[in-house]
Amino acid sequence: MDILQIVGIGFLATVLILVIREQKPMFAYLLAVFVGVAIFLSLIGKIGDVVSVLEDLADRSGIPSVYLKTMLKIIGIAYIAEFGAQIVRDAGLESIASKIEFAGKMLILVMAVPIISVIVETVLNLLPV
Repeated sequence: MDILQIVGIGFLATVLILVIREQKPMFAYLLAVFVGVAIFLSLIGKIGDVVSVLEDLADRSGIPSVYLKTMLKIIGIAYIAEFGAQIVRDAGLESIASKIEFAGKMLILVMAVPIISVIVETVLNLLPV
């Protein structure tokens, strides 16, 4: 799905949601969630292509796969947390959306600790004693 199709679907959904919201707010919210999930799922193939290219580059450069997998997990956490927070914001619950974003940031920090420790150890090994 190309960006013009995605934007077109987004505009169409927006018009439908604005029309439906007056009579059936729950249906309007469900339509917004459905369209958001459909757009996300339409991009899964593209994400898979990017992951395979990154794995190939990591293999050729000799980077251990654990670091690439950790980085991909961190990116995934960031995108999923943002997506979930936006859906909750659409429902008008800013406080819960903020908590989802906070939880995503904490999980990213936890996932990044091993990479940060390797970087610090590498720098310490480079310094003269």
